[in-house]
Amino acid sequence: MTSKWLTLMVALVSCAGANAALVEKAVEYECDGVTLEGFHVYDDSLTGKRPAVLVIHQWMGLTDNEKMRSRMLAELGYNVLAADIYGKGARPESPADAGKFAGKFKGDRVLFRSRLMAGLQTLLKDDRTDASKVAAIGYCFGGTGVLEMARAGAPVKGVVSFHGGLDAADGLVAKQGGVSAKILVLHGAVDPYVPAEQVAAFEKEMNEARADWQLNAYSGAVHAFTQKAAGGDPSKGAAYQEAADRRSWAAMKVFFAELFGK
Repeated sequence: MTSKWLTLMVALVSCAGANAALVEKAVEYECDGVTLEGFHVYDDSLTGKRPAVLVIHQWMGLTDNEKMRSRMLAELGYNVLAADIYGKGARPESPADAGKFAGKFKGDRVLFRSRLMAGLQTLLKDDRTDASKVAAIGYCFGGTGVLEMARAGAPVKGVVSFHGGLDAADGLVAKQGGVSAKILVLHGAVDPYVPAEQVAAFEKEMNEARADWQLNAYSGAVHAFTQKAAGGDPSKGAAYQEAADRRSWAAMKVFFAELFGK
């Protein structure tokens, strides 16, 4: 290869990289007088409106893990907002602390839903969002959250729960005909925090609501199987599993292709 052609190829590669830069920024919004701070990311090489995804964090709050997933989604062409449920600056410092934070919202699903909807409305108002093509995904605590959005009839095409809790609050179960979003649950087959009876109750609830739902169970996977920070010891009940992480992300992409088209 001549030096002339090599120089041209390097220039083309450099140009392509320059045209596909992710823009990311903190975004403040409010819910019932509480200031929340989300993370917004998109590819500025794209123009016009595009499908959008709301990301709901796990029990430690909005961390680098959700930001990483948001970037991955933006690289696929989505307009992405990682929402904040707890409030600006309100971040657990330990698992015990996280249990208290998450417990507040899991024990008050009406409050939980209001924070979820605040994030969704912020994403819907963004000029890049095609409001007819919006989905929500969530991890652990956030997986529970996106199912609450579906139960509440949120204006989204679909939701994806990664190793989330499947339980419904008393009086807030899905109503027949009330779940318009398609649902994908990505579940660790031996998750001790989401036992078989909870899975069965969820399936019964969704069937009675006549929802469009599907559930993928990954063999050998326990809770938090997409999160490397959970470590690699499944005997602890929460652990990363590479195969389940890879397969669940691929399943999400297939689901989105069904929702939004290619």
